[in-house]
Amino acid sequence: MPSSGMALGPRTAVTDRPQTHSPGRSRGCLARGYSPRGGSAADDTSTRHRVKYIFSSVAASRVIAYIDGFNLYHGLRDAGLKDSRWLDLHGMCMSLLQPDEQLELVRYFTSWVKDNPVKSARQAVYVDALRERGGIEIDFGHFLSNTAQCFRCGNVWKKNEEKKTDVNIAVRLLEDVSDNRFDTAIVVSGDSDLVPPVESVLRRFPHKRVVVAFPPRRRSSQLAQAASAADSIYPQTIRANHLPDSVRTAGGVDLHAPGGWLPPPQTAPLP
Repeated sequence: MPSSGMALGPRTAVTDRPQTHSPGRSRGCLARGYSPRGGSAADDTSTRHRVKYIFSSVAASRVIAYIDGFNLYHGLRDAGLKDSRWLDLHGMCMSLLQPDEQLELVRYFTSWVKDNPVKSARQAVYVDALRERGGIEIDFGHFLSNTAQCFRCGNVWKKNEEKKTDVNIAVRLLEDVSDNRFDTAIVVSGDSDLVPPVESVLRRFPHKRVVVAFPPRRRSSQLAQAASAADSIYPQTIRANHLPDSVRTAGGVDLHAPGGWLPPPQTAPLP
């Protein structure tokens, strides 16, 4: 289990909205030492002991992670983490777990890049490397081409917009909770379009939890408010979870990180 220093940080319980899930399962509240709303300090102390006992005597809580690929990618770029794009998504999600949790699956949502062969080739190598890493399923949306025009000069250009990622995340989230595949969902995104499915999960399945992990430089107050708990992924968590520079496929092909997707190798200082 990764050290706590690589985690999200304390998961912040959202306590300024009505709680529809059981307070006894709110680790963002009880297990982190915060009093549930309306409870006394004495009640809090006794409840924490009961929660600790329960966690030690039941099976690990099942977790599925849902990663908004382009939201994460652009967050890395905006945060100056372009040299961490060769990111081990499974390892990163393992770093976000609480001690009583077990990662069942990582779902990665992305779309194939259009009209740029160089970027498409880099993306294909990364997707293949993720598949070889294992423990991950990938859902693809698509890009829709639209034309944009400058109102001042009249210049016209083509703009590609990613479509279906938020819909695909919502569908998978609702399918998985309906099939009882997780106890906690971790949603890695800062897209407020995911508020409705998150609210639906917690309303219809109040014993489940949805935790939002915001990518670097990405945040939505509406999404944080809708979730059971929310926090941002630390840059050190990103830097600590790179894929190996060379990933060998089952067919014996070595997949290498594209240039600039990994930090430069550190050289030992001269004596």
